[in-house]
Amino acid sequence: MDDTLDPADWNAARAQAHRMLDDMLDHLEGLRDQPVWRPMSQGLRARFQAPLPREPQSLDAVHEEFLRDVLPHAGGNLHPGFMGWVQGGGTVAGMLAEMLAGGMNANLGGRDHSAIAVERQLVQWVREMFGFPQSAAGLFVTGTSIANFLAVLAARTRTLGPGVRETGLGGDGAQLCAYTSEAAHLCVPRAFEMAGLGRRALRLIRMDAHQRMDLGDLRKRLRADRAAGLKPFMVVGSAGTVDTGAIDDLSALAGLCAEERLWFHIDGAFGALGILSHEIAPRLAGIERADSLAFDFHKWGQVPYDAGFLLVREEKALLETFATPAAYLKREARGMAAGSPWPCDLGPDLSRGFRALKTWFTLKTYGVGRMGRMIEKSCALARHLEARVRAEAQLELLAPAQLNIVCFGYRGGDNAAIVADLQESGIAAPSLTRIGGRSAIRACFINHRSEIADVDAMVAAVLAFGRQRALAA
Repeated sequence: MDDTLDPADWNAARAQAHRMLDDMLDHLEGLRDQPVWRPMSQGLRARFQAPLPREPQSLDAVHEEFLRDVLPHAGGNLHPGFMGWVQGGGTVAGMLAEMLAGGMNANLGGRDHSAIAVERQLVQWVREMFGFPQSAAGLFVTGTSIANFLAVLAARTRTLGPGVRETGLGGDGAQLCAYTSEAAHLCVPRAFEMAGLGRRALRLIRMDAHQRMDLGDLRKRLRADRAAGLKPFMVVGSAGTVDTGAIDDLSALAGLCAEERLWFHIDGAFGALGILSHEIAPRLAGIERADSLAFDFHKWGQVPYDAGFLLVREEKALLETFATPAAYLKREARGMAAGSPWPCDLGPDLSRGFRALKTWFTLKTYGVGRMGRMIEKSCALARHLEARVRAEAQLELLAPAQLNIVCFGYRGGDNAAIVADLQESGIAAPSLTRIGGRSAIRACFINHRSEIADVDAMVAAVLAFGRQRALAA
């Protein structure tokens, strides 16, 4: 059927679709029987160098190739033994919603249709989660990296005025400066690069003993910059730093920003969703006072990738930063062109996928109470690991568990080599970082499937690989 891409045989396509769904459900159900991660062979890597397909293949043949070459060598974040970086484990509900979204093939750039209504409901729910006013607006993006970037653009526009979109940064832009912690994620300085402000416009404030931004140092740097004729305009706080999970004193930062008339943005990539936990929410006091907040539903929210979110206190700030008139996007009072403002008025993308649906399904299927308890469970696993490390003479704690992250090491051992041993063994997959200039094994608990037994298996493997390397030295 060369005149369409629809199946020639719908019954055969339906049967194949059911096989594909069953295979993924079998894969998820049997995760514990699989290694966390498998390295790819050179032969497999060569198969991924195949030339562009010129002729069609059957769907079942392509599916078999997926089962053989792709699925067994995935990144591992679905597995309960995955403890590296900050990656959510996904859910069956989210996977099925992603299938439905693909079937709808909705473009959420704008116009009047049900997918836009779903995203607007998510904006309403996010406002409610974080105690933001009705004037707040938001939208889904790929992740917090982009959400942080958009927040910098909004803060820049508020400071210099909407005319900056026409004239560029100019002389006033060269005077702008902003502040964040030395522990901030690398995407924060990169946001300043992409915004044309340059990395030097961002001052890295030293940390206190709890890995939080030092407010005394922040005030000192502010005074120095103002005295030098510069124009401070923004502070970026952290709700869960990537290395240790530290939460800045958000209330104090909010007060300082109000006093100094600065835009207060919070990078809450994973930690912001701690607001769903009765245990963690008090530590996020002040988050409701932010001018903007970036976070990911695909981390502690367990939504399949990708589902980042930006929430801004005043919709006007996003409209002034991004809304652009065009004849082909003219709004009407009725018909499909109704429903202004559209998401494309609040961000840079006109072509946008239906990320909201898998988030909508996740929150409705599991409820925020259950999600909060899963978040508390991951923090409890970190506390268990911290206790195990303290109890083992060969292990040393390099940073205590503040949320769901523990940084530790094997005394006198090569922590980088031990992490690689763990990953290649398929037993567990922590990551590696540096704490106080020292290499550290970093265990981050995000996956809702992880249990105490998985933590204990990782500790046993660290001890075993450490001893093996000590004996071989």
